[in-house]
Amino acid sequence: MGLALLLALGAFLATLLVVGWTIRAITRPPRRTYASALAKGRPGEPNQLTPRADGTPRTYESWTIPFRDVHLPVWDMPGDNATGPAIILSHGWGDSRIGALTRAHFMLPLASRVIMWDMPGHGDAPGTTRMGVDEHLALRTLVERVVASGSPHVVLFGWSLGAGVSIRAMSNWLDAAAKSVRGIVAEAPYRLPITPARAVLRSFGVPHGVTTNIAMAIIGLDMRAGWEWDKHEPFDRAHHAGKLAVPLLVLHGALDEISPLADGQAIADAAKSSKICTLEQAGHHGLWTNEQTAVACFEATRDWLAKFPATVTD
Repeated sequence: MGLALLLALGAFLATLLVVGWTIRAITRPPRRTYASALAKGRPGEPNQLTPRADGTPRTYESWTIPFRDVHLPVWDMPGDNATGPAIILSHGWGDSRIGALTRAHFMLPLASRVIMWDMPGHGDAPGTTRMGVDEHLALRTLVERVVASGSPHVVLFGWSLGAGVSIRAMSNWLDAAAKSVRGIVAEAPYRLPITPARAVLRSFGVPHGVTTNIAMAIIGLDMRAGWEWDKHEPFDRAHHAGKLAVPLLVLHGALDEISPLADGQAIADAAKSSKICTLEQAGHHGLWTNEQTAVACFEATRDWLAKFPATVTD
């Protein structure tokens, strides 16, 4: 009897340990900062991107937007297309403005401005990640600031976590600034956060069954989103895609091991106006660093943006 109790206690403590580790791993992703870019030989600041066609170096401004009790850092770059939209790049889990630089390189010829920001708990932003529960409120603030500073039309471009945040931001948003948003590019979106959470834990070799469900429930309660926040309609990105009043372009790798292609397809199907570009041999990462997929993503985005008018009309 004593041995059985000891084994049960050991199993209980082991479960608590795994749940605690899971909560920390999910809510405190690795910080992608200048040092991480330097270690990989990639640009760590906007002025390190390829110069303009006339040879002049890239310039940018740094500022912040308020969100809850913190200020989130923003990079603001002039683009090469004076009549193009201001493209706001929203990163994925564990990424930051640093990861946005790779995409910015391709977006600059299409945009009048390219805006990159760090969500809470990522890059140089303070706090812990909100897992997509309410970062859309910060993105709305960012859109309002961009519109107020002189950009008449805006395109939201997000990947993974940022794709869902971009979709959620435009779901039933009726403020004046929302009228300036012309469309959304969603790269590798997922419907529910339990899906990528399990995939990431699987890649770490960590149990991703019951302990993950417990961890996600605790995270939801801590964020006041409810203990089933990760499994139902209020979060479901397909649900919010159905409420979009703007066109949606989905870029998705057919071999995506984090955000299944079925999720991207369901999100595209739910939107009133959408197009999906499926990259047959691509996974979740590297769409803009692999030459073949980068060209496909760029051409799909360029051709999709070309359908929009150069100015906003009511």
